[in-house]
Amino acid sequence: MTGPPRPRIARRAGAKAPARRAAARGWFLLLPALGMYIGFVVWPLFMGVQYSFYDWNGVGPATWVGLDNYVKVFSDPYLLGSIRNAFVLIAFFTVIPITAGLMLATLIRSLRPGPFSRASQTILFLPQIIPLAAAGIAWSWMYAQTGAVNEILGWFGLGWFARPWLADYGTALPAVGLIGSWVLTGLCTVLLLTGIGKIDGSLYEAVRLDGAGWWREFFTITLPGLRQEIAVLMTLSVIAALSSFDIIYTSTQGGPGRATLVPALSIYRIGFTQSDVGLASAFGIVLMIMVLLCVLPIQRLSKAGDR
Repeated sequence: MTGPPRPRIARRAGAKAPARRAAARGWFLLLPALGMYIGFVVWPLFMGVQYSFYDWNGVGPATWVGLDNYVKVFSDPYLLGSIRNAFVLIAFFTVIPITAGLMLATLIRSLRPGPFSRASQTILFLPQIIPLAAAGIAWSWMYAQTGAVNEILGWFGLGWFARPWLADYGTALPAVGLIGSWVLTGLCTVLLLTGIGKIDGSLYEAVRLDGAGWWREFFTITLPGLRQEIAVLMTLSVIAALSSFDIIYTSTQGGPGRATLVPALSIYRIGFTQSDVGLASAFGIVLMIMVLLCVLPIQRLSKAGDR
């Protein structure tokens, strides 16, 4: 004879025990990373929000000023000018690299796989692994009055167009933007080329059987198939434009005058040169909100396109 059946409640409790132990082990393994994240991201963010409501030089006593620091961020013409410069850089850091990346990725895809194709991808990606500070210094030399850019213009009979590009008020910001374009174009090309490789080849064959040319093939197959990759690149490049610091600091330091001043460099100067930690913290919080306002719509649009 068999004994009486075990109650269902006991069986359920026995089934849940291993799951609970697995969850506990997962949380235990997650604790170091979670602690690092809280210590180096969440806690500094919380302290930055707190400091933004005070007038504090970082050493002496702090004075509560409420929203005065935020009001100053949106009323100071120099700080507003740095925000405007950051949005101008978005065109150079986002539109130009992604457009060039699409063209280069499509061109490389049309080539026969081989050493030339691999070498071209490697050469295009090299700027991405160069430190941005080093890139800013190198380009500042090339942009000088006797630098490589003006020398090349002279070879093509355009010597009259030569100038100290980073010292001219009208060309300094576009010149810095082109440095960012040069750095990001390789990343865009490689990521988009990987995305093209994931598109079903039968789609291209079907379009070609219909007599479509390159232009229609690109807009009906390639571009829609790269929606997610383009969204990722737009997110990365917009963040890079709004938070740019290395290239600006090493190439122009915000000059001439304030022609290339950007929020990150303004925060650095306000916090470490002017010792106004409260205003620097408020500007940092505003910059974070700006990044979120620009990035979140991109993410929502990319997800909406997949439905």
